[in-house]
Amino acid sequence: MRVSVALFTADLRVHDNPVLHGALREAESVVPLFVVDSGIREAGFATPNRAAFLADCLADLDAVLRARGGRLVVRRGEVVQETCRVAERTGAGSVHLAAGVSGYAARREERLRAALAEAGRELRVHEAALTVVAPGALVPSGPSGPSGGGRGKDHFAVFTPYYRRWREEPWRAPLAAPRAVRVPRIRSAGLPTAASLAPGAASPELPAGGETAARRRLRLWASGPLADYAERHDDLAGDATSRLSPYLHFGCLSPGEVARRALEARGPGADAFVRQLAWRDFHHQVLAARPDAAHRDYRPRHDRWRHDADEIAAWREGLTGFPVVDAAMRQLRQEGWMHNRARLLTASFLAKTLYADWRIGARHFLALLVDGDLANNQLNWQWVAGTGTDTRPNRILNPLAQALRHDPDGAYVRRWVPELAAVQGPAVHRPWRLPGPDRAALAYPDPIVDLDEAAARFRRCRGS
Repeated sequence: MRVSVALFTADLRVHDNPVLHGALREAESVVPLFVVDSGIREAGFATPNRAAFLADCLADLDAVLRARGGRLVVRRGEVVQETCRVAERTGAGSVHLAAGVSGYAARREERLRAALAEAGRELRVHEAALTVVAPGALVPSGPSGPSGGGRGKDHFAVFTPYYRRWREEPWRAPLAAPRAVRVPRIRSAGLPTAASLAPGAASPELPAGGETAARRRLRLWASGPLADYAERHDDLAGDATSRLSPYLHFGCLSPGEVARRALEARGPGADAFVRQLAWRDFHHQVLAARPDAAHRDYRPRHDRWRHDADEIAAWREGLTGFPVVDAAMRQLRQEGWMHNRARLLTASFLAKTLYADWRIGARHFLALLVDGDLANNQLNWQWVAGTGTDTRPNRILNPLAQALRHDPDGAYVRRWVPELAAVQGPAVHRPWRLPGPDRAALAYPDPIVDLDEAAARFRRCRGS
């Protein structure tokens, strides 16, 4: 009986999963394998929020597989070693894996391929399992590197030309979920708990993980709120985004299926939402081509970053004295998630208003975001800091202007900053301007920086 291994990584689903589909098509019996990777924990990527969400995802994946006659096989240890052991003990001729884009994923794939080949087995890598369009599928024809005309030799360095090509590219046809999964006899460790994956408590309002929850949220989103996305996606208080990012990060949803479902709805809301999925693919193709962009400036600006420990601590704790920044940072701690517009303005505040190294902010976000994705997190931070792919690298998002535009009556601020709950209307964004007695009654800090002085300092230091 032919056996293959489907090695799950960031594709924790059975619907439209090329890895599982390929393994089932090739063999009569399949080992759906997940390895609790000791390397991830040692590298510091295991955090309480993502650990709790991952535990949910794995429990749900196991339940979905059991409903089809199978089960999830769990091992703990080094991924290459454990995968090879499973392949040897089951006599599997091949291992199927989704292509990753990080340097870590590339090294894992290389080592796994070599180890399997030494034992006479094959590694089959599925390129478009984690994105709508495979990271290396769109290569610009123009010359030059990242700074020339927005094009690199091996990837697009500017979003707009990439998006035009992305929309023209034929998408992979979606794959049906298998009706049955037959698993050979093989030992499995128990499903991991959140505590076994990472120490510490998760954010109290973390969403439930797993494909079942993901598909439920997708149905609700596509059937109604999606239509208004173009008009409302920046509304901080309205919370009118899909909140699908954690499920996309863990692969509980196929991004290709999500894009197709959105376009079936038609209209400006669907187009605007699909454009955001293209941004996700864009960042994946950049990181696949430039893995060091996870920690090095994609476009160096020779910044002389400041490091004021008190200012950075105030930013982390949501005590900057700028209510919309503080509301966003507190939402992050409470939910393990932050509205996209809030991510932009808090990142701009740290990197440009405080002129602190973007890597400090990126690490903090990765420590708390349940959707903390290396490609999207690091490259969005670089975009905001002006060291990445932004064609206007010296733009500064003014937190007051952003607040008045995207939270005009202050509802978002009052939700997350209880000290200001009694301040009505847009005045909540400038509590330092309240009359003396009213200001004195608020247990809320003064601004830690003057915005005009900070903007002038940034322009002077950046040399713009």
